[in-house]
Formats: sequence, C-alpha cells, structure tokens
Amino acid sequence: MPRGLSGRILLAFAGLALAVLLAVGGTLVVVLTGLHRSSAQDNLANVSVALVIQRGRALSSQSATETLLATRDELARRDISAGLVTAGGQLVDLEGTALLAIGAPRLSPTGARGTTQKGTFTAPDGTRYDYAATMLRAPVGLGPRALVVATPDRARAQALGDLLTALPVVLLVLVLVGAPIAWLLSRSVSRPLHRLAAAAADLPASGTAPLPLQGPAEVRELTERFNAMSAALAETRDREEELLANLRHDLRTPLTVITGFAEALADGTATGEAAGRAARAIAEEAGRLDRLAGELGAIERLRSGAAGLRPENLEAGQLLRRTVERFAARATARGASLAVTAPAPGDPPLAFAADHLAVDRILANLVDNALAALPAEGGHVWLEARPMPPAPGYPAGVAFAVTDDGPGFLPGTIERVFERFFRADAARAGGGSGLGLAIVRELARAHGGEARAENVAPHGARVSVVLPVLPRQPAGTPAPGTTTAVEDAARRRARPSATG
Repeated sequence: MPRGLSGRILLAFAGLALAVLLAVGGTLVVVLTGLHRSSAQDNLANVSVALVIQRGRALSSQSATETLLATRDELARRDISAGLVTAGGQLVDLEGTALLAIGAPRLSPTGARGTTQKGTFTAPDGTRYDYAATMLRAPVGLGPRALVVATPDRARAQALGDLLTALPVVLLVLVLVGAPIAWLLSRSVSRPLHRLAAAAADLPASGTAPLPLQGPAEVRELTERFNAMSAALAETRDREEELLANLRHDLRTPLTVITGFAEALADGTATGEAAGRAARAIAEEAGRLDRLAGELGAIERLRSGAAGLRPENLEAGQLLRRTVERFAARATARGASLAVTAPAPGDPPLAFAADHLAVDRILANLVDNALAALPAEGGHVWLEARPMPPAPGYPAGVAFAVTDDGPGFLPGTIERVFERFFRADAARAGGGSGLGLAIVRELARAHGGEARAENVAPHGARVSVVLPVLPRQPAGTPAPGTTTAVEDAARRRARPSATG
C-alpha cells in the first residue's frame, strides 16, 4: 500500500479500472459469444437450405449418403461437416456411423419439408458443434429425415479475440482519461493537506495566517477547524504573555519586601520592635504568595473536573450574614460599611443545595473584590440574595449579588473580568492576584450556575452569581445531606480559612 495519499488514489483508480475492465470484458464476451454463435448458425442454415434446394431429390432418396459424399470436399474447405438425422433420432455421419451426440436435433413428425432447426450439440469426443438441420422429403418406407450441417463452435474464441483486439484501445482511453482525473483529484486533496501540514509545523513557533478553504468538503471542514484552532492558540499565547506579565508583577512586590526585611534582620539593621514589624511583613507577603499559588491550583482543579463538590442543604440569608461577620473588621479598617439584603427572619428561607466551602469562597471573593474597589475614603457594599423562578431551559435557583459604590468597571472590560489575571483597572485590582472572579465563575459553573458582572448607576458595580436549587452532580457525587460525620467535622474546621 503506498504511503502517500496521491499514490493511494492512483492505486484506487487502477483497481477501479481493472474492475471495470473485468466486468465490461465479461459482459462483452457473453454478448459477442452469442452473436458469433448466432452468425455461425445462420450461415449453416443458409448452406443447409442451399443443399436441399440444389440436391433435394437426391437427398430424399436412398442414395442420400452418396450425394453428401460427393459434396464432402466442397464442405470440408469451408470447415463444414454433413450428416443425416434418421427417423429414429440418430445422427449418422457420411460413413453411416451412428453418433451419440448430446443435444442433437430431434425430428418432428409434423415438420414440413424445408423447415430448418438451429442449435448446438456435443460430439462423443467432447467437441461442441453449431448445427443447422433442414427437413427432407421422407423416402418411401424410411420415415422423415433431416440434413444436418455442422461446424465446430468457435464463438467463445472469436469473442475473446475481438476483446483482445479492442483491449489496448480501451486501456489507452482509460489511461488518457482516468490518469488526469486521478491526478487532479489527488492534487485537490493533497495540496490543501500539504498546506495544513506546513502550517501545523510553523504553528508552535510563530503561528500562521488563516488558510484558504479549498478542496473537498471534508478538507474544507478540516481547514476551517485548523484555522479556529490556530486563532484559539494565538489568543492563548496572548493570554500567556499577559499571565506571565501579571505573575511577574504579583511576585516582584512580595519578593522585594521579603528580601529587604530578610536582609535587615540578617545584618542587624532591624532590631526590637522593627524586627517584629519585619517578621510580620515577611509573614504577610509569604501568605500572599501562598494564596496566589493556592488560587492558581484551585482554577486548574476546577477546570480539570477535580473540584470534588459536596452538596449540603444551605440557607442563603444565613450565608450572607456570616460573610458580613467575617469581613466586618476589614470593612471597618477601610472605612467602609457592609449591609445585607436578605429575607427577614420571619420570611420563608431561601434554601438550596450546594457545596458549603465553595459558596463561602464565592461570597468571600465577591466581597473582597468589592472592598478592594472602594476608594481610600471608604464606601458601601451591599449583599443580596433573592429567589430565581424557573424559566425555559433554566431550573429554579438562588441569585447572590454583591454591589459596591466604587468606580465600576471600565467600558469594554465587563466581558473579561472573569478571565484569569485580568485586571483592567488598578483601582479595582488592589493588591489581589486577578484570580478572585475567575474562581467565582468556575465554582458557579461547577454547580451548573453562572456569574455575571455589570455597572450600576450612578456609579459602582454589581457581580451576581446564580446557583441552581439542586446543583449539577457528576457521577458518583453524594446527594445533599449525605456527607459523613467525619467529613462534616473536617469541613467545619476548614471553613474559617476559606476567605478567598
């Protein structure tokens, strides 16, 4: 089997041409054999009728054999042999020997004189003959008889000869017509594939421009998908460059602080209370680096499907009030206020099922992002939870929203605020890593929900997260409320650290 596509297409055409030749050749042999046999039998019928006309009286007499012997040489020159069929159905040669021929003509008692019958028979030696038998006038006392002229059946050999004569012409036509078609077809497929191969080789190094859509539909579809992959890869490279730039920025400040205070402690510059401040600064910056690494790992685990969500029965108002308690001290230090808009204690609770740690992290990241966006002189942050009725294609859910009265999102950036490390405005980035909202969206989607961002009038921003009442559960995920006591105790111990 050829390795190249062009060679395989040419081989397929050659195989197809061979199959066509065999099929057409076999059909032609059958048709030509019948035509040659019919022609030979018609010729024999003419000879038989002519003999009957010329020597009918003699052939109908007792001396029919002698009459035929007189014409034997003339018939032999034409490769024709003659004989008689007696009333008993025997085929008798000129010497009077009865031949047991298979398929020899049978006389009809009512057959009229001059009636001719055509066909084939097989002689005792296995030779196949074409024959024509013409009824003679019955001699007195001998019953009906017929004159038989026969010649060896050469119809199949003649048909094969005709086919072999025409075969070179057919092969020449196939080569002149089929070869260019095969070449054009292979070229129409192989050229776009070669172009794709060359572009794929250049893709890792420098990328490639979109390729033209050429060739068959399948090749066009492949080219279209390659162009889409190339565009996605180019976008990924741009994001990688942005990621590296953000990582350099996020790592440089903590490392600079750690290095400076470590040197101060090492050379004795920082002593007493200054040494304590240096140690606290080192610990704070090391914690920032640790949170950055943890957030990176959280994103990758979520996208790889390894989030390991454990749904529990939760109540929205209680979650919001607990979040406010966790961030109250930080908000006070910034001169900001936190307020909760949730169902009053007497109202029906907003119950739903979700992973407790995941929801805590969602709310913590939203509040942390809102506080970071507030101006230095302070501001306000509102937390809200409301029910979401079911809609076509969307189940019932609970919507959490965190609104701030900061500067809001810059125009054109709302669609990108959930991307990893995207920080369009330093005022909203604070000292964060740019991963908080990305983690919010991934956690929401892991539950089967979604996250959205918007600006509010006259100024400020709102980030909303909609979670279904019953989360989407991968195979093997326990139902809400089925965690073990050991797991619940471990998760309760871990909850205070889930600050985003």
